[in-house]
Amino acid sequence: MGYSLVEFCHDVRAILRESDDGEGREQVRRKLEALLGDPDFRATYVGPGNDAGMEQIHQDPELHFCVLAYNMTESRISPPHDHGASWAVYGQAAGHTDMTVWSATGDAGGIEPVRTFRLEAGQAGLFDVREIHSIEYTAGARFVRVTGVDMTGEERWVFDPATGEVRAVVL
Repeated sequence: MGYSLVEFCHDVRAILRESDDGEGREQVRRKLEALLGDPDFRATYVGPGNDAGMEQIHQDPELHFCVLAYNMTESRISPPHDHGASWAVYGQAAGHTDMTVWSATGDAGGIEPVRTFRLEAGQAGLFDVREIHSIEYTAGARFVRVTGVDMTGEERWVFDPATGEVRAVVL
């Protein structure tokens, strides 16, 4: 028997009610890996027949976490950024995504990479509140992102490691 989006969201709600901290978010990461293992979920939301782009597939009415499906036709490298006051769990469904964690250097706006890892299909990675990260995915990559809140209208920071420029953005 599979593990559905409905079951996943029920489990995430229970986890976050109990422990909306790093430990709870790590449990969410593991649950996302379980969800990515369900072939019906993948076919429905992140399969090759899905429309290109991003689609919000769930927003929790009580706790406000969101689940988004990404079906990307072009490769992309994001600038280093955070998710503001939210956390994010990325889960790879197809292709791969290279993730880089960045840390402040002490210079105004300065950051440097401290850890890089690759998410392969079935794997998920967690970025906690205000954790600076960048992602690089291949053309045809498909992944799921779970955020603590709907990021629409949330302020977050984008960093340019070459110039030290830091800017606030709201999407």
